Amino acid sequence: MSRADIQVQAAISDPLRPPMRDLPLHPSVRLFVLLCTTVAAAASTALAAQASTTRIAPDPVTRNVVVAYTSREALDAALARFPARVVRRLPRLNAVEVDPALQRDVFAASLDDLPGITYVDGLERRRPLAEPALVAAFRPGLPYEWQYVATRADEVPDAVLRAAASVKVAVVDTGADVTHPDLAAKAPETYDVVRKRADVRDAAGHGTFVASLAAGSVTNGDGIAGFAGDAQLLVVKASGADGMFTDVDEAAAIVYAVDHGARVINLSLGGVGTSALERRAVEYAASRNVLMVAAAGNEFEVGNPTEFPAALLQPPGSRGQGGIGLAVAASTMSGRRAPFSNTGTHISLAAPGENVFGAIAGGTKPGEWPRYTLPGATAGLYGWSTGTSFATPQVTGAAALVMAANPQLSARQVAAILKASASGRGAWTPTLGYGVLDVAAAVAAASGQTVSERVQAGAWLKVNVLRSRAAWRRSSTRAHSKRVRLGVWLRSSAPTISPAYRVVTLEVRRGGRWKRLARTTTRTAGQAHWAIGLRPGTHRLRVTYGGRWDLRGATRLLRVRV
Repeated sequence: MSRADIQVQAAISDPLRPPMRDLPLHPSVRLFVLLCTTVAAAASTALAAQASTTRIAPDPVTRNVVVAYTSREALDAALARFPARVVRRLPRLNAVEVDPALQRDVFAASLDDLPGITYVDGLERRRPLAEPALVAAFRPGLPYEWQYVATRADEVPDAVLRAAASVKVAVVDTGADVTHPDLAAKAPETYDVVRKRADVRDAAGHGTFVASLAAGSVTNGDGIAGFAGDAQLLVVKASGADGMFTDVDEAAAIVYAVDHGARVINLSLGGVGTSALERRAVEYAASRNVLMVAAAGNEFEVGNPTEFPAALLQPPGSRGQGGIGLAVAASTMSGRRAPFSNTGTHISLAAPGENVFGAIAGGTKPGEWPRYTLPGATAGLYGWSTGTSFATPQVTGAAALVMAANPQLSARQVAAILKASASGRGAWTPTLGYGVLDVAAAVAAASGQTVSERVQAGAWLKVNVLRSRAAWRRSSTRAHSKRVRLGVWLRSSAPTISPAYRVVTLEVRRGGRWKRLARTTTRTAGQAHWAIGLRPGTHRLRVTYGGRWDLRGATRLLRVRV
């Protein structure tokens, strides 16, 4: 997928935002919109011009504040002195979101030193970490839901899939299309924490795709298979009308999921900067033995920021060790880091996140969520999408299976097993953490059993010599050389392993030694091309691919007569 195919999250300033001179709020409160960076500056200018002539409703992210307190009496006393409308109460976290009567900075400064007020903080913007530029990635021999096979989720014993019915998975997101066959078969519990109702219809489409990957039905004989087997599904909608979140929405959703029995919580959302309220919610879940799994972010090519809540679960500097949850990066079909996926010392592990196959919500726009016909499916919409948002639910589902395999494990033990059993086999890197998710190995480790190592597929190279039409040419260093074109194709013996983005090298035998002539990276179908100049005579050439953990190396020798 090219950079042009991936939407970029671009930050712009809010011209209506009140002055922040003395406001004791978190410095990284920002408003994010889905815009291309090439038009961000123009959009900001246009918005400022419009603000001078058009009345725009205040954004609660820039207007509202969070007030934390030690007792209800202290809060009531503070609000009696400095009135504010209570927008939402979070009693489990001893906090409220309020819309103050005074200007926000004045209100915050006034409450900050009152007895019984722990802190006054601004709201943090959260967004779904997806790139819904779906592409038709299907090729002959490649399963539609290739990620299910590539992570060996298809090798988990049926007994474990059935036992997962005792585990509840919560998806905190933009809601879900619960009429979709793969979700309807689960009869999910639903709740909208913003509007306080059971209706969680998903106009954005993000939550539906995530929920299908985390816990779509594996027994309805239709559509795709979720990663969590027969696990129960709880859909908690936390987004506003624009499909965006705040840290207050996120915190309320986490508390709701914990209080309603979730053992694993999927957080395919994030943003730069955190808040005390978000930390309280995360700690609340961790203290009740609930495992949280969050997306690491898709902004590697635009600064590679550290995103939250992922960095609260696996702290920066931890190098994948310890933590109270998992921060998930995205990998490609070839097991490498997806180009957009954030890196850092807080990455726990990775899962397929580039062109993964999932369910699409009915009512979404085809331009945003293109549909792809799934042979044999009786109903529902399906397609491919990209982002760490969609790597995360695969890890969430795998965590539910590990819990089903061994109910005695704590949340932190489950996280440790998932990391230890990933493709890195104990080696950590800032790009993929402990490696790519291996569901079968994790379940086997939790069960105290052994499982065969991930089968490393074989590779082979095909090389064609295509002489160009160019005539003999002279150069300052070599007389009478001729331009020769070579076509190279790398193939894999495993249909789930892509030959794309592999480094292949061209060498020539001279003076009893192999000398490198060129090196390049294969394209989507595993192809590469070279054009080289050779003098008249017979030349021994060698094309090599060094191999990776998922695909053994290959070498092809040939003679070329010029």
